[in-house]
Amino acid sequence: MNIVNRILRPVFPGAVLKRIAADHAIQAFEAAKVTRTHKAARQAKSADASLQIAGVSLREQSRHLDENHDLVTGIFDRLEERVVGGAGIAVEPLPLDKSGSVHTVFAAQLKRAYAEWSLRPETSGELTRPQMERLVCRTWLRDGEALAQLLLGKVSNFTHLHAVPFSIELLEPDYLPWNYNDAANGVIQGITRDSWRRVKGYNLLTQHPGSVLGYASSFKTKFVPADRMLHIANRKRIGQNRGQPLLHAVLTRLADIKDYEESERVAARISAALAMFIKKGSPDDFTPAPSAVGGDGQAVGARSIPIAPGMVFDGLMPGEDVGMIESNRPSQFVESFRNGQLRAVAAGTRMGYSTATRSYNGTYSAQRQELVESQLGYDQLQHEFIDYWSRKVYRAFVEMALVSGVLRPPPDLDMTSVYSAVYQGPVMPWINPVQEANAWKLLVEAGFADEAEVSRARGRNPQELKASRTAEIKTNRAAGLVFSSDAYHTFYGKVTLNADLSKKS
Repeated sequence: MNIVNRILRPVFPGAVLKRIAADHAIQAFEAAKVTRTHKAARQAKSADASLQIAGVSLREQSRHLDENHDLVTGIFDRLEERVVGGAGIAVEPLPLDKSGSVHTVFAAQLKRAYAEWSLRPETSGELTRPQMERLVCRTWLRDGEALAQLLLGKVSNFTHLHAVPFSIELLEPDYLPWNYNDAANGVIQGITRDSWRRVKGYNLLTQHPGSVLGYASSFKTKFVPADRMLHIANRKRIGQNRGQPLLHAVLTRLADIKDYEESERVAARISAALAMFIKKGSPDDFTPAPSAVGGDGQAVGARSIPIAPGMVFDGLMPGEDVGMIESNRPSQFVESFRNGQLRAVAAGTRMGYSTATRSYNGTYSAQRQELVESQLGYDQLQHEFIDYWSRKVYRAFVEMALVSGVLRPPPDLDMTSVYSAVYQGPVMPWINPVQEANAWKLLVEAGFADEAEVSRARGRNPQELKASRTAEIKTNRAAGLVFSSDAYHTFYGKVTLNADLSKKS
C-alpha cells in the first residue's frame, strides 16, 4: 500500500479499496506497460490514415522485390498457380428451367459464348481470359489491389473484339491517386463514397503517373461510376478504403534475406580466389638488397609463384615459406538460416513452407498435413478473387449477351437463375492418387458425395466429362472395343450367359 492510500484509509476506506483494486487491474496487463525491454509499440490510427502514409511505399517495395528477388518472384508465381491456375477460374453455368432442373441446352449456349469471349476479353486484345486473370491476381497480391473499367455496349472511339459488346480495361492501382482527398465531396484516397461508405465512383488519373516517357505532366482525373469499375483489394481492417500488399508484414525480412545472401555470395567468390603469401625468415629478409635477383632476372621482392599440377618449386630464399590465405566460405549455416527465415515468410504470406523453399523433405503424413493447411490459405484467396472479380465479370458478360441479343433465352427458362453458376479454381493436388480415388469411390457409393463433386475436385467440368465419356463409350461400342471402364459389357455378358443357361436347362 502506497503512502496516499495509507493516509486516506482511515477516512475513505471504500475509495482506498477501489484504488487498490484498480492498481491490481492495471498491473495485471503487463503487455500494456512500457519498460526497458518492452517498447509496447501501438497503432491508434485508422486503416486509411495508416495507408495514407505507407501505402505507396509498401506497394513500390513489393514491386521492387518481385522484379529483383528470385524468392519473391517464386512466391508470386506459385500463388498465381494455386489461386487462378493455368486454365483460369472455370465457370460452369447452371441456369434452371421452370421445373427446377438444370437447363442443359441454354447452359451449353452460355458456356460456348463465354469461351469465345474469353479469347480476347480485354481492350488491347493481347490477353486471353486466363492470362488476364493471372495478371490481375499477381497485381492484387503484389500491389494490394487491382482495377478494371467495364466497357459495356457502344463506347466512343472503341470497337469490341467479339459479338458480345463487353470488354475490360485493365488498370494498375497507380491510376487511383492516394493523395486525392476531398472530405466535402466524400472523396477518400480517390474513391467517392456516400455517408454510409457505399462506393459511388472512382476518380482515376487519365495517365499513369510513372509513364515510360517520364512522370505524367498532367494529373487530370475522370470520374467512373462504381457499377462500371472492378476494384479487387486486399483489406485487413474494417472500413479500409484501399488494399495493402500481401508482403506488407515480411518486406523487411525479405530485404534482409536478399542482402544476406548477396553478402554470402560475394564472400564465397572472394574465398574461391586463390591467394598465397611468402613468410620471411627474419626481419632483415623483408628488405632485399637491390642486387638480389631470382633465377628469372626479377628482383626477389617482386616474385610470383606459378601454379601447375605436380610442379616442384625451388625458388624460395633461405628461411622463407609459402602460405595460403584460407576462408570458411560459403558458410555451412547459410541454408539452415535462410530456410528458417523463409519459414517466417511463409507464415506471413499464406504460403506453404515447402513451396516457398522448394524443399519437399519429410514423411507422407507431414507433407499431407502441410498441403492441407496451405491449401486452406489458397482457397481463401481463391474465393476472394472469385467474389471480387470472376463472378462480377461473368454476370456482366451474361447481362450484355442477353441485352445485345447474342443469347436468346428459351421460353421455359427461369430468368431468376440466369446468372447461376459454379466457379472452379485449381484444386488441391493428390499426394497418393490410389488412396484419394478409393476415398472418393467409397463416398459416392455410400451416397455422401456425387459424381459432379468428384469431377470438380479433380478440376474437371462435370458436363464436359459426361459428354466426353458418352462420345467415348459410343465409339468403343461401335468399334467392338471392350474396356473395364464400361460396365455395360460385364452386365450384358452376365445377362446373356444366364439366358443361355436357362435355355439349356
